[in-house]
Amino acid sequence: MPIKIDALTWNVFHGRDHPPDPALFTWRSWLFRAEERNATHVQVNRGLYREFAHLLAEPRWDVALLQEFPPRWAHRMADACGADMQLTLTSRNWLHSVRRPIASRNPDLMGAWEGGANVILARGALRSRQGAKEVVLRGRPERRMVTLARLERARTVSGGEASPRCQSGTGAAGFEPALVVGNLHASGPSPLAAEDTRLAAEAAVNWAGDDPVILGGDLNVSPSESGVFDELERRFGLGAATGPRSIDHLLARGLEIVEPPAAWPDEAREVVAGDLAIRLSDHPPIQARFALPD
Repeated sequence: MPIKIDALTWNVFHGRDHPPDPALFTWRSWLFRAEERNATHVQVNRGLYREFAHLLAEPRWDVALLQEFPPRWAHRMADACGADMQLTLTSRNWLHSVRRPIASRNPDLMGAWEGGANVILARGALRSRQGAKEVVLRGRPERRMVTLARLERARTVSGGEASPRCQSGTGAAGFEPALVVGNLHASGPSPLAAEDTRLAAEAAVNWAGDDPVILGGDLNVSPSESGVFDELERRFGLGAATGPRSIDHLLARGLEIVEPPAAWPDEAREVVAGDLAIRLSDHPPIQARFALPD
């Protein structure tokens, strides 16, 4: 029976909230951390690690690709999700000993200037045990890179289900190569985003060889504005895009698409704050289900 793989990608907006009402973004909130409210939502300028950890730990997924991730959260988040982790520092991480304490207290004031990371989490029957590779796609005006990880799956034991508790080197038990995953936060909406995506796809499939591939992340380009997705399918067998206007994608090669990539509804990334809601991030998570070939 083919093994199912649930994949998720999410740009977490440096761990900040993003209510749907722009009027809630005020100078009082930005500078003095005042909460702003309307009839349905509250905008908060405070650390939201617990809220993000709860939202990430609970859903069904085997591999999660996270962008604009606060580096100071990375190890705690992996522990909270019971996952292996690959961490790549991306841009604006210099002077982190000064920036990160400020960002911890006033996230909106620092914004992206805290510094960011690409994070790959793997759990369940998948494990990140064979290392990772970082490929720099461009240096200026802002460094962009794709993080690649070679994941293993637990071998089937006595014809049964794969067991992540098996140990390597124990005959029918242990782990075996499964797939390569790539995590990309491409350049801002521009021709550079399509080029970053093309270069990341080439790096992923070249490193994967014959192994299946999932390439995901905030690609900052949609099928409605670029033909790069047709090129990726033609040249590398990577498909299918999330939707005509989506910029967050989970592309796959060598895997059966069981449930195509789709965005969570907005309310699914909200957490309760009294009688109001905090909406996490300015991007919805994208989730898909694939199946490894027999």
